[in-house]
Amino acid sequence: MVAIVDSGSTKSDWVILDDFKKVFLKTETIGFNPNFINRELIVPEIEKNSSLILVKNSITRIFFYGSGCGVKKNCETIEEELKKIFPKSEIVVKEDLMAAAYAAYAGKPAVVCILGTGSNSCYFDGENLKIELPSLGFLMGDEGSGSAIGKQLVRRYFMKKLPADLHEEFQQNYGLKIEDALNNMYHRPRPNAWLADFNKFVIERKDHPYFKNMVYEEMKNFFEYQVIPYEESKDAEINFIGSIAYYYETILRSVAEELHLNVGHIVQKPIESLVDYHIKYIL
Repeated sequence: MVAIVDSGSTKSDWVILDDFKKVFLKTETIGFNPNFINRELIVPEIEKNSSLILVKNSITRIFFYGSGCGVKKNCETIEEELKKIFPKSEIVVKEDLMAAAYAAYAGKPAVVCILGTGSNSCYFDGENLKIELPSLGFLMGDEGSGSAIGKQLVRRYFMKKLPADLHEEFQQNYGLKIEDALNNMYHRPRPNAWLADFNKFVIERKDHPYFKNMVYEEMKNFFEYQVIPYEESKDAEINFIGSIAYYYETILRSVAEELHLNVGHIVQKPIESLVDYHIKYIL
């Protein structure tokens, strides 16, 4: 059996293929971004998934694409921890941009962007991945991402910048206290996922003029910092992977139009396209 894993900071999608390259199992675990999760939690979290444990000795190859895996040390961490659960597997760990490039590939070169809990970008010509910009994470980067929008919302709430109606609704929904916010951001694992979770509130009210403008500015930051620096973006199609791109598609496309950029297709969950790519080109 072969496992194909697309892991973000919030969750991981797993697809297990049988010996005939047919889907045997689809399941989920939490995300395993080594920058935010303690490595000692990886094995226990996988062990919570009884479906994976049942087939662990039958899996002979694992293709793991993960957020935070653009650094060799992080790739080694993931490989070492997976090996504890899947000892009979040959394990390949690559960064999530590679998965995005595979999933978004439609036969022609394109700028490929991730807009989920975090954000990232690259240029893929069908064979080679070109990365010109570093991923600075949610503290200094991740423009346009779920964590960036969540950070804006929480910040504006505490600094009393939200309109009265939104402030009141946020207070009623969350009752968030500054002590709890600081604790989640500085003393608990996966603070970026915690911030990104507040997008539920924004998405439900994304037609509110205030949120429209807030998200518009955040998407404009994304294009300016992570897309326009690619010379190819002037002519190439720009494709997106991730739930944030999916839910804010209308705003995203309007920003691109203002900047004279061509947004192609937007894929909410890349795992199915990623699996198709592996069946066609890799396995």
